[in-house]
Amino acid sequence: MAVFLPSPDKPLKIGTRGSPLALAQAYEARERLMVAHDLPEAAFEVVVIKTTGDKVTDRPLGEIGGKGLFTKEIEEALLAGDVDVAVHSMKDMPTVLPEGLTIPCLLPREDVRDAFVSLSHDSLAAMPTGAVVGTSSLRRRAQLMHRRPDLKVVEFRGNVQTRLRKLDDGIAEATFLAVAGLCRLGRPELIRATIEPEEMLPAVAQGAIGVEVRDRDANTRALLAPIHHDATAGQLTAERAFLAALDGCCRTPISGLAEIDGGRLRFRGEIIRPDGSERLATERTGLLADGAAMGADAAAELRAEAGPGFFGA
Repeated sequence: MAVFLPSPDKPLKIGTRGSPLALAQAYEARERLMVAHDLPEAAFEVVVIKTTGDKVTDRPLGEIGGKGLFTKEIEEALLAGDVDVAVHSMKDMPTVLPEGLTIPCLLPREDVRDAFVSLSHDSLAAMPTGAVVGTSSLRRRAQLMHRRPDLKVVEFRGNVQTRLRKLDDGIAEATFLAVAGLCRLGRPELIRATIEPEEMLPAVAQGAIGVEVRDRDANTRALLAPIHHDATAGQLTAERAFLAALDGCCRTPISGLAEIDGGRLRFRGEIIRPDGSERLATERTGLLADGAAMGADAAAELRAEAGPGFFGA
């Protein structure tokens, strides 16, 4: 089909949150579209939309509704036609999308690892007993309490800049941020140490950017097709199937990582009690085409092993 390209007179409207990282991700999507279709920057309009998750920063996400808090208002604007596409961090995305929306485009995935960030310690292992770590992630909190129950963990919400300011203020001695986010912000020097997946398995879809559209908008879907990254899609198919089968949200410490080697997929999944007292993990290898089935099967194994009430600790 012929693709009708946006123009300065009729720009493609890109919906996004307003944090520096969210804007960097929207600009990356815009840049890739500009290159793919030889378009000027003026053919795009970045529309900042404030979400509930951005407005309420004094409480843990699990207390105010979970992951959808970072996407709801943007998706409402998309459905209303106020924007043409929405750019999201895929780790913020619920596994079930609102009716009428789809994510046909994933950008090439960045580094999936967590970064250890501190003004006073070189690594997690170097932190003394009783040291304070700040994090807003239930996953990171549970993983930390499992591995270092001698540390104190405090709530640490806010964007990257806010969390760095809290470190300056001494609220915590260290925190964790996604390596991908720091790289996209041009701040890799903030990484004191990278945390390998063997030590802390990352969040499902960490490091991946998705572009959401109205399901019936065939022209925009075609416009996005040249920048879609098949390998990232293959990884996230397995990871999000795992998350969906566990009914994962911000109130459940779930980790998952799929890696591609040749035509084969290696998937690792993990669940941890919120207090860190018990960790269950599993692994699958198979064909890339079987990613969704692998993720769902891994989830079924862990769900059966965990039994009722595992996440209630």
